[in-house]
Amino acid sequence: MTPDTNHPQPYDLDRRLCVAPMLDWTDRHCRYFHRLLSRRAVLYTEMVTTGALLHAEPDRFLRFDPFEQPVALQLGGSDPAALAQCATMAERWGYSEVNLNVGCPSDRVQNGRFGACLMAEPQLVADCVAAMKEATTIPVTVKHRIGIDNLDSYELLHRFVATVANSGCTTFIVHARKAFLQGLSPKENRDVPPLRYDTVYRLKEDFPELEIVINGGIKTLNEARVHLEQVDGVMIGREAYQNPYLLAEVDRDIYGATHEPPSRQQVLEDLYPYIEAQLAEGARLSWIARHILCLFQGQPGARRFRRHISENAFKDGAGLNVLKEAAALINPRVTDAA
Repeated sequence: MTPDTNHPQPYDLDRRLCVAPMLDWTDRHCRYFHRLLSRRAVLYTEMVTTGALLHAEPDRFLRFDPFEQPVALQLGGSDPAALAQCATMAERWGYSEVNLNVGCPSDRVQNGRFGACLMAEPQLVADCVAAMKEATTIPVTVKHRIGIDNLDSYELLHRFVATVANSGCTTFIVHARKAFLQGLSPKENRDVPPLRYDTVYRLKEDFPELEIVINGGIKTLNEARVHLEQVDGVMIGREAYQNPYLLAEVDRDIYGATHEPPSRQQVLEDLYPYIEAQLAEGARLSWIARHILCLFQGQPGARRFRRHISENAFKDGAGLNVLKEAAALINPRVTDAA
């Protein structure tokens, strides 16, 4: 899409269930696919740095299909003026929310002085939020950890949230693990630090006026419902990518919708027109097909479905026939469900 120079259409930002921003995963093709599964879940972009938006071609990072809405743009940065500029761009392009990353622990992010290391600078985060809020009318939210390194006491976390809330932020998405800025890779930081859900629950008790969304290690909608008894929303990460059909039950199980969830086959067929349009614009099939590899997870023929796509989608000229051939390998009479 092109930027919307008019006031963007408001969308329902009911964050009871969100799909986490995941670098190299939740691109616009992934989000379109996820929206076919759930009409209500709030979707997030990959993290985009302020430098990428201000010093490169914005279309590369901001382009999305209106069908993806409600969708939020996650920003990485620590300069209030630059973040304000990017928040303005987010609103102009039609995003429903702008989110500040205060949770990524990678060395590259730390070298840029943003991500999880900002938890040690709550006033700077507050200044960033205040600048973004002044620059835009869409919600400004923060995604953060419960602590970093040895700065992991509840008192410090409480102070961080209180300081940032004083700048006008009312929604905090909390990854219920601390981050180790040295010694662990980003992947290890998603698994090694123990989950402390009780810490996030305590935040909600202490800040009942704030919207608190919990993130980290949530794999089922049953788990999500348990968390929703304590907090306002749940953010699911890797499970939404590795088992995407989980999202098909979200509208009914989390939001109380009455429509029947789409079948896996229907989702795939509904994706075909989008793929055709993208291929006509010069996209490669592999850019889109990689996101649907796990659509039939646990179903007979799922392994053959994945293998056929993996072996053929990257080839020059690969088109819809690759997906249709893969779909034909899904056979309910076959027990290959791995």
